[in-house]
Amino acid sequence: MTTATRAALPIAILLAACSHRPASPHASRPARPSEVVLTADDIENAPGQSLEQLLLAHVPGLTMERAADGHLVLRLRGTNTIMGNEEPLFVINGIPLASNPANISAVNVHDIDTVRVLRDATSTAQFGVRGSNGVIIIVTKH
Repeated sequence: MTTATRAALPIAILLAACSHRPASPHASRPARPSEVVLTADDIENAPGQSLEQLLLAHVPGLTMERAADGHLVLRLRGTNTIMGNEEPLFVINGIPLASNPANISAVNVHDIDTVRVLRDATSTAQFGVRGSNGVIIIVTKH
């Protein structure tokens, strides 16, 4: 064996031993649910809170900011548009609502049966472009 080969062999073995990684680095992390459900029982256990406060407490990644005109803006998937609407689509009993802060505050919290929050592309696909910022589906008791 030549001197160059003898010097390179330990380096090659060291590099091969150090380059071993697990097959999937994210395998130990649990998958994030694509849908968050808030029930009437959750609402009853938190008296005096508005729907926005309940959603902020139960939905990971949901943020609330104040817009330039002063109304509150809920953001589910972050800022992903430059000049468009950044709020999630609200659907109450199957009826999609326009992005107006008065729409969500008009719903009585005690009339809500379930609230489903959809955030990934596969679950929001049925709502098309309007659902690109996430969808919050509210089903009332009546």
